[in-house]
Amino acid sequence: MLTRLNNLRWLLFLALATGLVALHVAVAGGNFPLDDSWIHQSYGRNFGTRGEWSLIPGQPSAASTAPLYTVMLAAGYTVGIPFRLWTHGMGALALWGIAVCGAHLADRAAPELRYVGLITGLFLVMEWHLIWAAAAGMETALFALWTLVLPLLIWREHDDTRNRDTVPTLVRGGVFGAVSALAILTRPEGIVLAGLCGLAWLFAVGRGMASPLRLKYALLWVGGAAVGFAIFIAPYLWLNLSLTGGLLPNTSAAKQMQFAPRQVLSLPYRLWQMTVPPFVGGQVLLIPGMVWFVVIAVRRNLKPIAFVPLVWAFALIVLYAVRLPFWEQHGRYVIPAVPGVMLAGVVGSLWLLESARRSLFGRVFTRVAVMGAGAVTAVMALVMSPGIY
Repeated sequence: MLTRLNNLRWLLFLALATGLVALHVAVAGGNFPLDDSWIHQSYGRNFGTRGEWSLIPGQPSAASTAPLYTVMLAAGYTVGIPFRLWTHGMGALALWGIAVCGAHLADRAAPELRYVGLITGLFLVMEWHLIWAAAAGMETALFALWTLVLPLLIWREHDDTRNRDTVPTLVRGGVFGAVSALAILTRPEGIVLAGLCGLAWLFAVGRGMASPLRLKYALLWVGGAAVGFAIFIAPYLWLNLSLTGGLLPNTSAAKQMQFAPRQVLSLPYRLWQMTVPPFVGGQVLLIPGMVWFVVIAVRRNLKPIAFVPLVWAFALIVLYAVRLPFWEQHGRYVIPAVPGVMLAGVVGSLWLLESARRSLFGRVFTRVAVMGAGAVTAVMALVMSPGIY
């Protein structure tokens, strides 16, 4: 019965993700909203049809900060699928994956709350920034997906205490390392996310194990992670070194130069400007729930990985406020902070709803906040966001 319900909600998330992306694309006549979307297409087309890493055919260059996304676009050109269908289809699948992973994490954080996974997934799949990103033909939605996949891998690592012998431990570490590399190949700042997840794992590793066993298990897992990471990241580092002489693409330094004049602005101002865009929408009504999530998670002594999506969200905002204060285009560089904010906000709001039942004011306040957040999220997704896109 539980498996059947899970399958039904996965189908619901898929239908919503596909329908909402299709709505946005239809309103825009099938086009993409930014020049970066077309730059990705140029790299993908040249790699898929000519086998060269270039923006302009015949001129190899390293101007793509999302090589994994470029390779995925190239696959569509290689097999001959219309590029718009392929690109928007990948975006819809990334949005569906965000909802699925968010639901899994919510179920683990609050297993006592009925329908917490379903409600969290619905909020995520209808969040307008994420829909915009999924339809935009850029790597943003894919990277937002990794921000939930990596914490989910660590949480499952903690939950699975069976078969901790040599081979499974190495393999699980290798999988985490490989996925970490894929996240970094989607956006370079993925290294911060991988580091936070790794630290959370180290803090929680070996509960209930004797010290020698804990050390052996940790060394095997970290060793597997290092090997998996190295295998997947090495080709891209070699490519950059051969084309530019550095480990990062050309555009990394160019973008920092472009927005260098904003560094004279005060840090609090830059932090505010970078924080506002991800909170435009129903999530602003979930802020009390986000705070309550932290309170309850601390009280219940939840695994450190439970805090990572929210910590990551604010770490990303701070990183861009300090290094690349670009808040235009709906704060597209910090859109990958939205899943962590929504996850904590929804789960915390449902916890707050349970805690406030004894008080009339508490019941009214929490219900209005949750219902209001849901209504605003739906209106943004169905009415306002297509026009914005």
